[in-house]
Amino acid sequence: MAEIEIRLPKMGESVTEATITNWLKNIGDSVSIDEPLVEVATDKVDNELPSEAAGTLVKILFEKDQVAKVGDIIALLSTDGSTVTREFVPESKKEETVAPVKTKAVVELKASSSTEAISKNGSNGKFFSPLVRSIAQKENVSKSELDSIQGSGQEGRVTKNDLISYLANRVNSAQRVEVISDNKLPLAPKVDSPQIVGGGFLSNIKEPIVVPNPGDEIIEMDRMRKLIADHMVMSVHVSPHVTSYVEADVTKIVNWRNKVKKKFLEREGENITFTPILIEAIVKAIKDFPMVNVSVSGNNIIKRKDINIGMATALPSGNLIVPVIKNADRMNLTGLTKAVNELANNARNNKLKPEDIQGGTYTVTNVGSFGNVMGTPIINQPQVAILALGAIRKVPAVIETLEGDFIGIRHKMFLSHSYDHRVVDGALGGQFVRRVADYLEDFDLEREF
Repeated sequence: MAEIEIRLPKMGESVTEATITNWLKNIGDSVSIDEPLVEVATDKVDNELPSEAAGTLVKILFEKDQVAKVGDIIALLSTDGSTVTREFVPESKKEETVAPVKTKAVVELKASSSTEAISKNGSNGKFFSPLVRSIAQKENVSKSELDSIQGSGQEGRVTKNDLISYLANRVNSAQRVEVISDNKLPLAPKVDSPQIVGGGFLSNIKEPIVVPNPGDEIIEMDRMRKLIADHMVMSVHVSPHVTSYVEADVTKIVNWRNKVKKKFLEREGENITFTPILIEAIVKAIKDFPMVNVSVSGNNIIKRKDINIGMATALPSGNLIVPVIKNADRMNLTGLTKAVNELANNARNNKLKPEDIQGGTYTVTNVGSFGNVMGTPIINQPQVAILALGAIRKVPAVIETLEGDFIGIRHKMFLSHSYDHRVVDGALGGQFVRRVADYLEDFDLEREF
């Protein structure tokens, strides 16, 4: 019998795994080449994967809601319709033989005696692999302890190494207390809280349990909202946020756009909005201040070569997604306009590809589209800065001329720049957003496109 293995393909930069959301074919169904076979979810994008071959679907290796890694065999096809009888274990499901971690200590800080079964999803929505759950039960780690561990895997998932490090830390903590006791020093009072993991105090933080009142409606978060929630909480805990504000006079830009938008539409077939004009100014400022276009990895700063601008986009569902304009510094205003429009339309119509949301180095969010004048955006990790664009408003302003000052009507907007104070100090963060405003205010009214 000829048998064909269907593997999970690579679906973009840094995408290492995907969740199976729906099988479009059942066992015994015929499958044609390039016919949609399975729906998967990676990060925030849902995709249909076409079959790489023709045949009869005879075995499914991953059920709905299970996570497969890139390269895993997810299904088997038969070219003659025969039934597969052999059992196959996917690589990512093969449980490794792990020696039990010794956790014996003279003074036990908080060892759980619970043997409760641990479900594959924690209370905060994080997925626990069978291997992690197996180790946790063998080492008497409670479900609440497992929830408290800061994972290093995809979407903050707890890996085997995270769990082993946690267990080792629990041993070391107990041993430190034992040494203090041997030296006849007083013990610190026992605190009924989760263990401190590594250098992080975050494991002590627990979200409150909220009891609904009569008549309240309970709405379960969808998958995307859970991802957004985890990502935002992680970002706030990882980066000390600081926000600087600048008000920019964009009267020249408003007047120029009003003058050219009809001609631009006729020539390019695209509507020119303010967004690409603002992104162009941001790209210029990044070139002047490249240290806002960095990422932090431990004690190292990674200075990005490319300028890839993410633009936060609201979806009809109310969720948020951040498609990325790659190499924005290599595009003219027409190219930026087309890239902005295409990504925004694909986002709203659920047509983004995994690579469309990968590789961003700096993010822009347009809070002005909702009538907001300013905001305090949360950094999109692993970036170190994000700029919120406020609404453009007509306001009275003092206009300085050689003949004297007078009051006039101007179009103005606030720029809110949030940055990671670990690597971006107030001088750099403030100078950067001021430079963006300078580029906007110095816009050439006679510019050709």
